[in-house]
Amino acid sequence: MPGASKSRADSAVTLTSRCPQGVDGAIVVRLPLPPGALPTLWQDDDRYVASYLSPYTGYYLTGDSGHIDDGYVFVMGRTHDVINVAGHRLSTGSSEEALAAHPDVAECAVIGVADALKGQVPRGFVVLEADVEREPGEVEAELVQLVRERIGAVASLKDVAVVAALPKTRSGKILRKTMRGIADGHDEPIPSTVDDPGVIEVLHPVLRRAGHAP
Repeated sequence: MPGASKSRADSAVTLTSRCPQGVDGAIVVRLPLPPGALPTLWQDDDRYVASYLSPYTGYYLTGDSGHIDDGYVFVMGRTHDVINVAGHRLSTGSSEEALAAHPDVAECAVIGVADALKGQVPRGFVVLEADVEREPGEVEAELVQLVRERIGAVASLKDVAVVAALPKTRSGKILRKTMRGIADGHDEPIPSTVDDPGVIEVLHPVLRRAGHAP
């Protein structure tokens, strides 16, 4: 963005320090913002300041998470897609990137599911390419190992489930929040923007089986 500099801050380090290279954190933009950027929220200046300006003094909090590698900023997802596994902050986007690299995977989603011991554990859900004829269990085992090799043991998926489809909005956004709520046992409402409610109904028992819901 012309006239703006991008940096990163992480709640685990001093606000003006950059995270180590390759480590995910919150993406922030140094103030002042360029002309035309979001000046406030309609009739709610206090919430604008609290949400975007107060978390990191001197910076605008974008709400995106990512990392810096070789001088480039890689946006991995929204900050609510960062999960806490035994004190380690992990981007589900990094795990999804690893899953998507498998030749049999057409699309995927990783969510953080509540866990009594670790706080959260990452679980993966994948849709396979139409021409894949292998046993789902074989692919699932390969995917768990793939994430472990690419990201590390701390990011190891608790499990991966092959599913027929992932729930999406009509604009194509995967409903990760809805999936996470169902997996955690909440009575999650179906968003009005959902493209096909039937996908959630089919996925419901898979999410509950994978999670820790009663």
